Amino acid sequence: MTVLTNALEILKQTSRTFYIPIVRLPGQLQAAVASGYLCMRAIDEIEDHPQLDNSTKAQLLRQISLQLQQIVNHSSAGTIAQSLSSYQNILPEVTLRLDEWASLAPETIAPRIWDATAAMADRMAYWAEKNWQIETEVELDRYTFSVAGAVGLLLSDLWAWYDNTQTNRTYAIGFGRGLQAVNIIRNHSEDLTRGVNFLPQGWNKEDLQVYARRNLHLADLYTKQLKPGPALDFCQIPLVLAHGTLDAIAMGKEKLSRSDVLTIVQQFKQIKSA
Repeated sequence: MTVLTNALEILKQTSRTFYIPIVRLPGQLQAAVASGYLCMRAIDEIEDHPQLDNSTKAQLLRQISLQLQQIVNHSSAGTIAQSLSSYQNILPEVTLRLDEWASLAPETIAPRIWDATAAMADRMAYWAEKNWQIETEVELDRYTFSVAGAVGLLLSDLWAWYDNTQTNRTYAIGFGRGLQAVNIIRNHSEDLTRGVNFLPQGWNKEDLQVYARRNLHLADLYTKQLKPGPALDFCQIPLVLAHGTLDAIAMGKEKLSRSDVLTIVQQFKQIKSA
């Protein structure tokens, strides 16, 4: 089993939303996007870990950030796993194998992925120390940029690297923010049980839905800029699922079920092939 094949298996276990579009990408682009997703999923698991206190999360995230910043080539990425060895019985596999994901991307784009992951780890450390308390819409914008808007920018750079596709970077940020806002809505009750509330003071879930739809509108504009091909295929499926999740929540559901996801994806494929 190749490293990429194994990475896709881990991806399948960790994300039902992004596995589908990533596995459809061609060759080097698939390796690059899988690398970026798994690196960020690895640090996300630290941010969300129920057994680690916020101080430990911040320390680990900053340590990972520094190690990513010191990578000079693929072979020097192995130091990350060593720093996580004390947490082998706590952290999930996707996190413990971060050095492998960092080495997965092609050499010509890997440094951009290391940079994006290092920056996100630093931002996550800041929010962990702040206990993710959001008081204003401005702070919500900062948080959704920190963990998702910046991913939109990374994706834009990956499209440009692969086939010189140029996109509006403001729309790219909206793409990430919109998906993250949907995740916040979907996980709101669960977050409250761990003492975290991403809703600004005075907001309810309906206000957050308005925020999400406003950013998903930018995401719609973003996908309209993409020419037919792998970048468009990748972006459309998560966007369709995000819209579907908001519609389901508006009808009283907590989230999309796995069967709902498969149905929406199948309907989307039928429309695309018609």
